[in-house]
Amino acid sequence: MTPPRKTQAMRALEARRVPYRAIVYDEAGAFHSGEEAAALLGVPPECVYKTLVLLRDPARGRPLIVLAPSHVEVDLGRLARHLGEKRLRMATRREAEALTRMRAGAITAIGLRRGAFDVYIDERALGQEWIYVSAGAHGVELELRPEDFIALTGARPVPVAD
Repeated sequence: MTPPRKTQAMRALEARRVPYRAIVYDEAGAFHSGEEAAALLGVPPECVYKTLVLLRDPARGRPLIVLAPSHVEVDLGRLARHLGEKRLRMATRREAEALTRMRAGAITAIGLRRGAFDVYIDERALGQEWIYVSAGAHGVELELRPEDFIALTGARPVPVAD
């Protein structure tokens, strides 16, 4: 496989001297689910984190970026209660792309303008030595320590599902 082109996320990691490894698992860049990505990477699905864009309902405040293990379905009601919100909803593809200026399937929290989103990650990430998150390009994942991801993005660990 050819080495991945540098993404904004990789540049952000390098600027902060955060150790990471970029892994190309699909040079064609076709969209895969988090579980398919885990299989292609050869790692357990609980290490691969999907990036979701959520909106408060009714709309007020910043949008949310929520990272959840690839095999987990986010419990929007539970997460809303935990965050003290009335309701949360998934952003549509169009909304997510407009808000992040990234293509769906390649959205990453790394390198986003700090403060533009409230960033959360499932608390189970803290139990992993390494997590895999989108590099901001289809078919490329970043391997990094969860504590580095949290420090870089300001993510807050929360329970996202049972």
